Amino acid sequence: MPKHSVPVVAAGAALVCLAAFGSAPGSAASAPAAPSPAGSFRFVPGPCPKPPEPIEALSGARCGFLEVPENRSRPGGRTIKLAVARIPAASDKPAQDPVVFMAGGPGADTFDDIPFLVDSGLNKDRELIIMAQRGNLHDQPNLACPEIDRFNAQAVGLGYDARTAERLFLKAVKDCRHRLTADGTDLNAYNTTENAADFADLRKALDIPRWNVYGYSYGSNLALTYLRLHPEGIRAVAIDSVAPSQFVTLPWTWGSTAEGIDNIFEACAAQPACKDRYPDLRRTLTEQVRKLEAHPLTMNVPPPSGGKPVKVVLDGGALLNLIVAFTPRPKDIPAALEELANGNPERFAKARAAGSVQKVGEFAHGLTNSVACAEWAPGYSESDVLTAGRKAFPGWPDTVLAQAPQLPFQYPACGIWKVADRASVQRVATVSSVPALVISGTFDVKTGASWAKGVARNLSGSTAIEVPGIGHWVVPQSPCAQSVLASFLARPTAPDTRCVDGLEPEPFTIIPK
Repeated sequence: MPKHSVPVVAAGAALVCLAAFGSAPGSAASAPAAPSPAGSFRFVPGPCPKPPEPIEALSGARCGFLEVPENRSRPGGRTIKLAVARIPAASDKPAQDPVVFMAGGPGADTFDDIPFLVDSGLNKDRELIIMAQRGNLHDQPNLACPEIDRFNAQAVGLGYDARTAERLFLKAVKDCRHRLTADGTDLNAYNTTENAADFADLRKALDIPRWNVYGYSYGSNLALTYLRLHPEGIRAVAIDSVAPSQFVTLPWTWGSTAEGIDNIFEACAAQPACKDRYPDLRRTLTEQVRKLEAHPLTMNVPPPSGGKPVKVVLDGGALLNLIVAFTPRPKDIPAALEELANGNPERFAKARAAGSVQKVGEFAHGLTNSVACAEWAPGYSESDVLTAGRKAFPGWPDTVLAQAPQLPFQYPACGIWKVADRASVQRVATVSSVPALVISGTFDVKTGASWAKGVARNLSGSTAIEVPGIGHWVVPQSPCAQSVLASFLARPTAPDTRCVDGLEPEPFTIIPK
C-alpha cells in the first residue's frame, strides 16, 4: 500500500471517487467566460493549484489552464478553463511519450489523486499529465454542490432511504441546479463526449505527438470513449476498475455490487480460519440487512477523525452502502458483520459517522448529475433498478433494493436536473487495436471484475489481468498491478504479468469467539 490510504468516496457519490487557482472552493462558478469560436482551444500557462492539503509533486510541476468551448455544438458560446499540471518524470532519461490520467467519479477531485499516482510509479519513467475534467475542483466553472455536501453530512442521522432523506436531498439538488444555471452554466455540456474532446484538445495544445492514457472507474469509461472518438496520438491505454461505456446504467450497479460481495465471501470460505469463524456470511448479511431495515439502530458516535459524537442511523440501506464504499475495508467485512450480528455495530457505526465530516465544495456533484442523468439513467426506470436489485439479492427488502448503490434517489434527481438523453451516443462499445491493459480487482463492489472481459474482447491488442483480493482502483493498492502497468508502458504489446500468478487475497481479520 502507498503511504496515503486509498480515498473512499462517500455514499451518494457516483462510481468510485471535483475555481480559479488559489480561490476558495466554489468561487469560480461565477467566473466570467468569453465567447469562443467553435473548435477553438489553447493552453495558458499559470500557477499550480493550491489544494486544501499541499501536494508535494506540484512543487516541481508546470501548470496552467486549457481553455475550450463549454459546448462545442454552440459556436460563439462561452469558454471554460480546465486546470492542468505536468509532473516531471523521476528518471533522468524519461521516455518521450507521457502518461495522461483520467480520474474517477465523475466529479472527483483529480488533483487529490496525484499522491496515489506518484506513489504507484506513474511518473517514474514518463511525464505525468493531470487535467481536472470539466466542472471539477480548480476549474472555471467548478460544478461543486456544497448543498449536497451539507446534505451528506446530515444524512448520517437519517434513514438511508427515508422520505426525509429524499426530500432534503432533492432540495439540495434543486438548489445547486438553480445556482449553477443562474451563473450561466450549460449543464448539458458536461458529459463524456465533451470530456473526451477536452483531452484530445489538450494533447494538441501541448504539442504532444503521442501519449499514453491511464484511467480508473469513470475514468476508464472516459478513456474508452476517448479511444473510440479520438484515437489519433494514443500509444497505449490502461484502464483500471472498468466501467464499460456500453453497459453502465443505474440498474447495472446492482450486478457489480453482488459480484464483488460474493467474491469477498467466497475468498473467506477459501481460507480455513475465515470459513471456520464466519461460516455463512451471505445469510448473516441478509439477516442483518432485513433486521436493520425493519428496526434501524440510532446511536451517538464520534467520527473516526475525532470530535463530538454525532447522531447515526444504521438501517439496511446504510449497511449495504457502507460495504460498497469500502468502509470497513474488505478484509474486515466478515468480522464487522459477525460483530453486528452479535449486537456490536461499532465498526459500521463509526464508518457511518465518518460521513458527517464532508469536504464541502470539493466534489463536483454537478458533473456527476449531468453524466448520470444523460448517460446512465435514460431508457430505464426506478422499477428496473428494483428488478435488478431483486435479482442480485433475492429476499432483501424492496426499500433497500429500490435505490441504486451509491446513487440514492437518482431518478427523481434527474427529473430536477433536466439534461438531454445521451444514451444512444454514449452506450457504444469501443473497438480498437491500440495496445490496452485492462485491470480488475476481484473485490470490486462498484465495477464488477467480470465486466472487463467484454471490454477486453473488443480491444484486439489488449492484455487483461484480474488481481485477487483487491477492490476498486487496483493500481494504488497492488504492487503487482503497479509492476504490470510499468511493464505495459515500457512494452505495450508484451507486458510482464507473471506476478499475478499465484496471488491470493490477504488473510481476513479473525476476531476471538
